[in-house]
Amino acid sequence: MKKLDMLYEGKAKKVFATEEANAVIVEYKDDATAFNGEKRGTILGKGVVNNRLSNHLFRVLEARGIPTHYIDELSDRETLVKKVRIIPLEVIVRNVAAGSMSKRYGVEEGRVLSRPVLEYSYKNDALGDPMISESHILALQIATQEELNAISALAAKINEVLKEEFLRYKLKLIDFKLEFGTYGDQILLADEISPDTCRLWDADTNEKLDKDRFRRDLGNVVEAYEEVARRILGE
Repeated sequence: MKKLDMLYEGKAKKVFATEEANAVIVEYKDDATAFNGEKRGTILGKGVVNNRLSNHLFRVLEARGIPTHYIDELSDRETLVKKVRIIPLEVIVRNVAAGSMSKRYGVEEGRVLSRPVLEYSYKNDALGDPMISESHILALQIATQEELNAISALAAKINEVLKEEFLRYKLKLIDFKLEFGTYGDQILLADEISPDTCRLWDADTNEKLDKDRFRRDLGNVVEAYEEVARRILGE
């Protein structure tokens, strides 16, 4: 598939047009950002890990009946995906208190929640991706009730599949961010699933093996991403 004009460049990926009107190529970068772009850096090899790991997990989810934008892995950094209209919401699922949830509610990090928590953030860099309620989403016509119903049901199922999948590799899924898009009349899982978008802790030691190592200056960032890839992809 031939890569044509660049349509979009974000913090972690570039998106290119192709000869197919309904397909685009996503290219993963090594750039790293945190705190809504206030902290910037580079994690060498991150793009390769995130691309290959995301594609593996999309295939796992597809096999379990979750529709995704994934079509084909073209190279270590490039993937062909369906051209969706992204719904401007970040969908956060939390299984364990950590990060902003711990700070917001004064809950100790690592506390297992009695049930998964579903949160929404309005995907808008200029506003800092603020949290948003379902009522606001509907009032501002960011998504319809039918779309929210589909998203919440898919997010719950994705959570169960990913928790089980990560635990196979001695990883605990603490929380994660999802994005969805429309493709015709379908709601599809889009974006990526990686150490950039998931908090992953070692199941035995609770060592952080995700982007928190970059956010919190914990060191060994590259090694953490590579360890996740080694466990799941066998590399």
